[in-house]
Amino acid sequence: MRLLRLGDDGEFSLTKFVGNNIPRYAILSHTWGADNEEVTYKTLTDGTGKSKAGYAKIQFCGNQAAKDGLQYFWVDTCCIDKSSSAELSEAINSMFRWYYDAAKCYVYLSDVSIGDSVGSDLSLQRTWKAAFQRSTWFTRGWTLQELVASTSIEFFSAEGNRLGDKISLLQDIHDITKISIQALQGRPLSQFSVDERMSWARQRKTKREEDAAYSLLGIFNIHMPLIYGEGREKALIRLRKEIKESFEDKLSALPPMSSPEQLKRKRESFSIVPFSRGPDIVIPSTGLTVLHHICPWIHRPSPANLDLRDRRCQVSHQRGRQISRATFKNSKAQSVLYAAPGRLPHCYILAERPDSGHRP
Repeated sequence: MRLLRLGDDGEFSLTKFVGNNIPRYAILSHTWGADNEEVTYKTLTDGTGKSKAGYAKIQFCGNQAAKDGLQYFWVDTCCIDKSSSAELSEAINSMFRWYYDAAKCYVYLSDVSIGDSVGSDLSLQRTWKAAFQRSTWFTRGWTLQELVASTSIEFFSAEGNRLGDKISLLQDIHDITKISIQALQGRPLSQFSVDERMSWARQRKTKREEDAAYSLLGIFNIHMPLIYGEGREKALIRLRKEIKESFEDKLSALPPMSSPEQLKRKRESFSIVPFSRGPDIVIPSTGLTVLHHICPWIHRPSPANLDLRDRRCQVSHQRGRQISRATFKNSKAQSVLYAAPGRLPHCYILAERPDSGHRP
């Protein structure tokens, strides 16, 4: 990871850090202007970047980081040598983590202007709030993961005035983006279904069509090679394939079903096993979190004998997978049947721990 530092002479320098020896840093989130207006790695290192319009954003980020006691900061336009395909691929696959690890994330809204000061005057606030809600920052593909990943994020106007943070502007951000408030507050993204996470990006645009997929890698905790030129649809197909394989790997790691002999031996010693929250595993397209401890189907009829006409048993079919859920009257338990194409069904009981307020 290459970081910027503002020297005593007012000049910027770049330092490359490898491994776990990365110092605390701030990070910039913004919308790109025209390519010839942004300061690149090349123009920063050869000294020709100062005349670019984008240089003001770098100065803003450096000055704000210094105010917050941070020596180092990161700006995507000039901290990545995009002439190296290997470096670009590494950066894009690491981007979500870099925003997550940043001590501060500054969102620079070039299309939100409030003059020279931020006051408490309600008319002034209404003016910038209206511009805030219309900002193109909320329509760009890459800013989705920057918004969700960053744990300490602050919003600034074009003049560099602080407008608020993700906490104070939470309801506004939710209303604009339709992203779940829980996700904005830091709940693990694995607890949200694939369809819901995909919906967050549905109206967003990217300059390069393949970035519609690449900008979502961190949202799904996926890593894959970049193939610019493959087109939007092929990139999205590869992304969905990686998501599917990732979920199947997690599900295959669940404890195998016991044999009939083992079930017979355990029948008298087991009833309903309480759960505690284990690894975050969400069955695709359902948002259902698989909770541990998970015990095999013991006291209930075999999955094949479930009465699917029972109004308490809900069945859904999602791309060849069947998820059956039934809640029983006499126990705080929920059965889950997961059947993947070409595989035997996995059948589990999820039960509420008596002293827990959680619900499966």
